[in-house]
Amino acid sequence: MMREQLTEDLLSAWIGLTGILKNNRITKAISYNEAIVLWLAYRAYRADGVGKVAIGAIVKETGMLKSIVNRTVEVLLQKGYLIRERGEDDRRTVTVRFVGEKVEEFLSVHRDSVSLAERIIEVIGEEDAEAFIGIYRKIRAAGITLRDGNRQIICKGVSINE
Repeated sequence: MMREQLTEDLLSAWIGLTGILKNNRITKAISYNEAIVLWLAYRAYRADGVGKVAIGAIVKETGMLKSIVNRTVEVLLQKGYLIRERGEDDRRTVTVRFVGEKVEEFLSVHRDSVSLAERIIEVIGEEDAEAFIGIYRKIRAAGITLRDGNRQIICKGVSINE
């Protein structure tokens, strides 16, 4: 395949996959960005029973602009999913903590995302799913972004249990 066609096909696949995630409305009760931030906090909660994550870590892991993360966190604070806290060692560090009482409510929304991932694995198989994750990790490790001045056009994405 010629490089130009390969580039176009890759972009088409990227846009198509993004469309599957966003257009299936796997996060009906919350926005896409809210789902990403909540998933990161829930992942921390699942790991340690506390679910505390620094705002800076969310920005770094998702590639979202800090202003977007802050707006998203504000909405999740208002909805009662998160609690804002100051860092214990460094009071300048702002963290958010997943509210444990909201686990079932979050999981009722998150189940649709899990179902979509399971359907994709059924279609492409476990081997290709593992290859896909490996490719994603390689791209993320390279830190690929496309910037127009200070505006980020393509973000790094959310990591997958690295």
